[in-house]
Amino acid sequence: MSEQQDGSWTWPEGLERAIRGTAEEIATLVRSAGDTALAVPGSEWTVGEVAAHLAVANELMADLAAGRERPYGDGTPQSLAAANAESLAAFTERRAEPLATMITEQCERFLEAPPGSAADGRAPATPLGPMSRPVLASYLLTHMLGHGYDLARAMRRPHMVDRARVNLCMPFMLSVMPRVADPEATAGLEARYRIRLRGGEAFCVTLAGGAVRVTPGPSSPGVDCTILLDPVAFLLIALGRVDPWRALARGRIIVWGRRPWLGPRFPTLFTAP
Repeated sequence: MSEQQDGSWTWPEGLERAIRGTAEEIATLVRSAGDTALAVPGSEWTVGEVAAHLAVANELMADLAAGRERPYGDGTPQSLAAANAESLAAFTERRAEPLATMITEQCERFLEAPPGSAADGRAPATPLGPMSRPVLASYLLTHMLGHGYDLARAMRRPHMVDRARVNLCMPFMLSVMPRVADPEATAGLEARYRIRLRGGEAFCVTLAGGAVRVTPGPSSPGVDCTILLDPVAFLLIALGRVDPWRALARGRIIVWGRRPWLGPRFPTLFTAP
């Protein structure tokens, strides 16, 4: 976000539009559901439960943007799953219209929250650590796209994940990668990856001594493995929605370098946020 001469604020280009548009597309999907008890493929949740989770999560994000403290797990997959289950048990609404309205209204609350809402000026403390407002907005968009994809699959409709929106998700994805690295999977691994998204971002991931470091940009000396892939495939793989082996077999991923065998291992080093 940047401050204007009149004291107003603007989001990074395209981010506000993407958040609002994604929320509206999700709301349209939810409203079109004839039965919110419909199962979501690959998930234990129903359409109504996914919509309820999005409504609750968007409210959480709006509260964080407004400077309110909202503990929600400790960032580990187990704690987040437990927090999700607890919130769904407490929030029992499963009707399409109220949930669709809440999803969009909470997005508006998020976008309208003035910067610096927290009294002490600290970055919002999210379930995945402190984040600046733009990164938190990128997190909100990423979260909605993952579950929006689930809803679209459940109702056999086109999903809303595209290259432009994936690019807007990258600030969150890059910031959170060290936090969601799997300690067991990365233990003992010394490697440097270059990830290139077709027509989009490039970044390097270095693993050494159990630590994970992410460096924006295409240049990094001593790269062991370069992975070129479609941006949409990258996000859906990162969020655990697409099997990386299937994407590799379909030519959506190309791997090369002095240690190319490290390529298929890369997605296994992280737990989907």
